[in-house]
Amino acid sequence: MKKTILSLSIIFATMSSYAQKYEFQTLIDLDATPVVSQGKTGTCWSFSTSSFLESEIMRKTNKHIDLSEMYTVRNIYPEKIENYILRQGKTQFGQGGLAHDVINSIRTYGLVPIEAYSGLVGKETYDHSELFKVLKGIIEAYAKSDSPISSNWKEITENVLDMYMGKNINEFTYQGKKYTPESFLKMTTLNPDDYVTITSFQNKKEYSAFILNIPDNFSNGSMYNLPLDEYITNIDNALKNGYSLSLDCDVSEKTFSGKYGVAFIADNNADNEKGLTEIIPEKVISPEYRLQEFYNFNTQDDHLMHIVGKVKDQNGNFYYKVKNSWGANSDRVGNDGYIYMSISYMRLKSISVLLHKDGLQKSTREKLGIK
Repeated sequence: MKKTILSLSIIFATMSSYAQKYEFQTLIDLDATPVVSQGKTGTCWSFSTSSFLESEIMRKTNKHIDLSEMYTVRNIYPEKIENYILRQGKTQFGQGGLAHDVINSIRTYGLVPIEAYSGLVGKETYDHSELFKVLKGIIEAYAKSDSPISSNWKEITENVLDMYMGKNINEFTYQGKKYTPESFLKMTTLNPDDYVTITSFQNKKEYSAFILNIPDNFSNGSMYNLPLDEYITNIDNALKNGYSLSLDCDVSEKTFSGKYGVAFIADNNADNEKGLTEIIPEKVISPEYRLQEFYNFNTQDDHLMHIVGKVKDQNGNFYYKVKNSWGANSDRVGNDGYIYMSISYMRLKSISVLLHKDGLQKSTREKLGIK
């Protein structure tokens, strides 16, 4: 009888050790603007990277500026349209993009605050469903025409964008001072050339730049390839030294939950549901497994967000604090609109991160030849 009681005690003790509700302690919490919603649009790339740039402005100048995400989207749409038509429809045309598209945009078109350009025309929330359908119908007709086409598609699509998003702007007033988008960028002290994208794919040459073949990389932007451990170490190094990062990752997993505000990779799939609210053992992610999951399309380029800190649970497991763009006050989001993403999830499901080059480790910068 005593042996039975002892055995049951061991079993219950073991079970209780795996039935611990999350208790998070903040370790790093960098300055960031409030969580907002991208609405019914596929423009997370602009929301996440604009949030990243807002944090960069705070880090560099201590100024709190709410940037216009839709000014960037408005300027990138014509580039996507031209790319699609001139390639005769043999390329991607969608609402998505990557972090470097925002950097390319500010380099060419500058920046504006939300007060100067909201991108909302007769609406209170963002919804590009109809806009995208109209644009897609127009450019399909031009790209796949059997007869010579005119250049009217430029004027037509510009008119559509003006109708749904508002006319582009060349000058505006902010806090009593007149700016152009270019002079406003200069005022923020942001330098587009300071930002780099890093990633990790075992089949690519280490410490070299390459173009990752994913659908939303319509602009053929390149990124630096690092060994997986060094990729993660550089993310940690940036956060430790006050640099946030723009994150491109896969959010299609059942273990990524906006509702519960967590993201993890269970060691046993039977724990997928449990892990939404309780600490569970996680899978060890190797470079080989990361590449395998990318090539079989289990890891895809789904969503961009903004890494602003780190937390740990009561067992000492670390998580990245990731700012999402699904809003902060609804049943769809937990942790006030943030996701606490485990290291295993980051190792497996992150596609890349964009950061200020000074956030990289000195040794990594030297290997990459970044001055």
